Amino acid sequence: MWISWWLWPLVALCTGDQFRDEAERIMRGTPVIDGHNDLPWQLLTMFNNQLQQEKANLTSLAQTHTNIPKLKAGFVGGQFWSAYTPCDTQNKDAVRRILEQIDVIHRMCQMYPETFVCVTNSTGIRQAFREGRVASLVGVEGGHSIDSSLGVLRALYHLGMRYLTLTHSCNTPWADNWLVDTGKDKAQSKGLSDFGQSVVKEMNRLGVIIDLAHASVATMKAALRLSKAPVIFSHSSAYSLCRHQRNVPDDVLQLVNQTGSLVMVNFYNKYVSCQEEATLSQVADHLDHIKKVAGAGAVGFGGDFDGVSRVPSGLEDVSKYPDLVAELLRRQWTEVEVRGALADNLLRVFEAVEQVSDHTQTPEEEPIPLDKLEDSCRTKYGYSEAPSFHHRPGALLASLTTTLLGLSLL
Repeated sequence: MWISWWLWPLVALCTGDQFRDEAERIMRGTPVIDGHNDLPWQLLTMFNNQLQQEKANLTSLAQTHTNIPKLKAGFVGGQFWSAYTPCDTQNKDAVRRILEQIDVIHRMCQMYPETFVCVTNSTGIRQAFREGRVASLVGVEGGHSIDSSLGVLRALYHLGMRYLTLTHSCNTPWADNWLVDTGKDKAQSKGLSDFGQSVVKEMNRLGVIIDLAHASVATMKAALRLSKAPVIFSHSSAYSLCRHQRNVPDDVLQLVNQTGSLVMVNFYNKYVSCQEEATLSQVADHLDHIKKVAGAGAVGFGGDFDGVSRVPSGLEDVSKYPDLVAELLRRQWTEVEVRGALADNLLRVFEAVEQVSDHTQTPEEEPIPLDKLEDSCRTKYGYSEAPSFHHRPGALLASLTTTLLGLSLL
């Protein structure tokens, strides 16, 4: 049937409404689980984590990508809130800072129990869906936050941490970050050091998801090959579409496919278009590419809202997820694929991590070598009582022989 040219805009509008309506129908049953949101950092920088201030009210919070009405409009049903402390806290007060950021996430749940419920497992997420609340999980961004301590890693797990980003934009003494691939940082661990491998193994044992956003390619590959459980990239996009080293190259995407892992696409303009401006359609291009290379089961959303300065046109805040889902439907994604990207892929990964975890297994115990740590602000308790950590066996034997000979001469 021939349609007059002036009717085409109306047809397009009706079709657009159809996809949006379909998106909302799907999201009522399967709300989005987003991999990374920096609202806790905004609460620190704007209010010093004083949530009872009038302007900090999350029902009316302005000048942020995220507040309660926007979360509801965006059908957000699960959120990994980022507990983040910058790299300049490394070897200083990183542990204290990260404890404070975990605390503010817990207090969000306490102050707004009708909206948020803090959960620590996949069962808790599904229960939150049924209750119509936002399942709130702690993701610790940056391995410097554990201060190279397996004990701190375990303590953060007990406080609710369910993923750890191995690096931020700095090396740790045991893992290399993405700036190594730009030449701005030097590789120290060539991926993961021996201690870094112990961190990965302990995360598997505990049931902490390994997050490779911000990692160097060598660190990505080392962790993907070592981990017994699938991993995630909580907020990264496709390198082939935007050649920024924070994104994931195709050979790594192939490892993502082989390991059943997950890439949760970042919305930051510079990682989407490699320019100052970007569009919702370009974000969908990244989702398409990852689906093509790594499979539909490897795709998720990791918007990085409130952690970036510029977001795409059409994705101005967390209320806009249905528009992105409508675009995927317009591109002929199936309902199963859409539900996977929204939540099911992350739940599958989380459940696999939980199945691999084994708290009856002996924990990793060997500390990082003392000479790998900056010691300007450190005490050395433990190391001073355990010479094998910082003396070569031959040197220790020579020292002991000299002592015994001295005694024989007395």
